[in-house]
Amino acid sequence: MTSSSPRPWQGPAGLGAIAASIGCFLLTALLGPSVMQPALPGLPGQPPFSLDVHPSPYLVIGLVVAGILAGGGGLALCLTAVARGWRCRPMPLVVAGVLVAGAFAFLPPIGSGDHLNYAAYGRMVATGHDPYATRAVDLPGDPVIDAVEEWRRAPSVYGPIATAQEAFASRIGGESMRLTVFVMSLINSLAFVLTAAVLYWTSGTRERRLRTALMWTFNPLLLFHLVAGSHNDTLAIAPMVAALAVFTGRRREGSDKASRAPWTRSLAAGALVGAAMAIKLPAGLVGGGPAWVLLARWRRTRERAVLWRLAALFGGAGAVAVVTFALAGPHAFDQVARAANSVSLATPWHLVDLLLGRGGHRTFIKIGFVVLLLVLLWLLARALPRDGEPGVAGGERDEARRIAAALVLAWLFAAPYELPWYDGFAWAALALLAWSRFDWLLLAHTTAMSLAYLPARDPKLIGLPGNLEWLVTVVRGFVIPVLTTAILIALILECRRRRDPVPAPVRSPRASAESRG
Repeated sequence: MTSSSPRPWQGPAGLGAIAASIGCFLLTALLGPSVMQPALPGLPGQPPFSLDVHPSPYLVIGLVVAGILAGGGGLALCLTAVARGWRCRPMPLVVAGVLVAGAFAFLPPIGSGDHLNYAAYGRMVATGHDPYATRAVDLPGDPVIDAVEEWRRAPSVYGPIATAQEAFASRIGGESMRLTVFVMSLINSLAFVLTAAVLYWTSGTRERRLRTALMWTFNPLLLFHLVAGSHNDTLAIAPMVAALAVFTGRRREGSDKASRAPWTRSLAAGALVGAAMAIKLPAGLVGGGPAWVLLARWRRTRERAVLWRLAALFGGAGAVAVVTFALAGPHAFDQVARAANSVSLATPWHLVDLLLGRGGHRTFIKIGFVVLLLVLLWLLARALPRDGEPGVAGGERDEARRIAAALVLAWLFAAPYELPWYDGFAWAALALLAWSRFDWLLLAHTTAMSLAYLPARDPKLIGLPGNLEWLVTVVRGFVIPVLTTAILIALILECRRRRDPVPAPVRSPRASAESRG
């Protein structure tokens, strides 16, 4: 990132825009059921709480669009200000983000109807059915399962730990969809806050804490999708980030403790990777970072202790994954195999669908995905920024995080099926690295994907006015795929430009003096 003369207004203006963005999302949730918020059957007085004013589709969609644009613009201003040397205290941002996450936990989820599916799968477990082999249409008349919207004929695609969390919420909520969703939202918000705490702890310096606050805790787009939307991706991101934190340790200049870390740390990191996979499979990609570092060290030193650590890493991940999926039963991967053929409307691969027509060319898309994934991984592994931490531990800690981030970003930009809340994986991984133009590319991607799903619900089921259907047919089906294709090309060009990763941008004198604050 380049720096120039600071402009004092940019940072505060960016934070103000972020606050306005969060206000738009909070108001949308507070207004009650709408095209952006499914109704939640349940007893009066049960959480989550909201008004019931029946806001018009134009109002709530306008609020969400305003929130997305203000949030994206606010983050852009903050990134620009940081590149010019602006800094602020990170703790107020962290506290504000935690408070907002807590507020969203007590408001009904907005943006999609996925939480209805989660509650239904939990209800299936609580009533003795297999959510991996049972569909909502198979259990008519149930007060919770009947509330499912467009995914009524799809068994669960989520991992066994996610299903266990849904079953736990269902046992508390009983026949109340409202109370079941509240329990899940509360757990989801706690997972978001836990991730924020881990990122803050691993940062080590005030400047890095500011970065994690902007990239995660006070990121309005993530608060909208992951917390206000109550998507269980948040549950997978928490152990994913914790795995990297356990393996790499805290950022401490001059410390080589990580290079001599016992095999138990690798075992714990592997177990956390396995837990993340047992919620959502892509979260397991971060295990590639530690594995790469250990393999590289073994090739360099041929130390037996390194092989033990590598075995512990894979053993921990494998043990947790095998046990949890075995307990889930023989159908746990059925829907995953079917989902592999899906192409979402807002990705570049949808343009391939439009050009070639839906049909047998899905095999071509699968092959293209693998090729693109490998190309992006190779480019990103060379181009993502290095911190330049001193010592063996600093270099390996840096490399583990870089390769983990490269794997997650490559998957995100190459995947044929992608939704805006999937970007949370990349934000969490990238937050552990230095400032770079890749922050801007991810911001552009998340903003574009957010504008594609207004809302992420079936327009016919929710009664979307006919004069707003262009949001699906034109924006989601054509404009955003073109934009995400352009962002993908920009990512490749940025990787080609940055063949030798560079350190973070210049720090302000105050930040340098307070780097240990």
